[in-house]
Amino acid sequence: MVNVIEVHDLHRIYESGAGLTHALRGVSLTVERGEFIAIMGPSGSGKSTLMNILGCLDTPTSGSYRLEGLDISRLGDDDLAEIRATRLGFVFQSFNLLPRATVMRNVMLPLLYSDCPVREREPRAVKALSSVSLPVEYFDHRSNELSGGQMQRVAIARALVNDPAVVLADEPTGNLDSATGQMVLETFERLRDEGKTIVLITHDPTVASWADRTMHIRDGHILTDEQEREAVAASETHGRGTT
Repeated sequence: MVNVIEVHDLHRIYESGAGLTHALRGVSLTVERGEFIAIMGPSGSGKSTLMNILGCLDTPTSGSYRLEGLDISRLGDDDLAEIRATRLGFVFQSFNLLPRATVMRNVMLPLLYSDCPVREREPRAVKALSSVSLPVEYFDHRSNELSGGQMQRVAIARALVNDPAVVLADEPTGNLDSATGQMVLETFERLRDEGKTIVLITHDPTVASWADRTMHIRDGHILTDEQEREAVAASETHGRGTT
């Protein structure tokens, strides 16, 4: 299999008035084409920092990140913006749709920032919406007229419209009830079956269980399965206290 993502010894250090924060500490991982992985960790573990770097929204302090063989960690702002527009698709917890724009307009929005010819924009949006099983009668609805599950499907279609190398999903079911969240996860599973590469960030083990593989991150480190079991056991022991 071909590795779409290759991260090696990634560090991210933030400076503030309070001092240095070491958000990532030597993270290494690979993701194969067509793989559905979950990166799971508690609040403050570094998972959002890692997602921002994978999404070219932030740059590492040191280490390397290759996307389809391209060394992302060496690119400038303009090149990173092009990568975000053409090779990555984003799905967020809060949907981030234009509330008064139609479903079609929301999905076509990323195409305005690419070299896609005007005549191809609507057919590509229709294809993306069909891939997430949104009924055609909703295409002309405004996004604020949709249910939460429908809005997230539109957000996934928007992420797919440029045929990205990777779909990055950050807590995509966080604002949904369990039944609607399951429908969204079934959509990701179906996209994986169609060959899409999906990286999902979550703190929820039930959500992570839908992925082919789960990587645990804690205190800026990717843990082995054994380290994660030890960390969970220590947390549970601390929670019970001592007598």
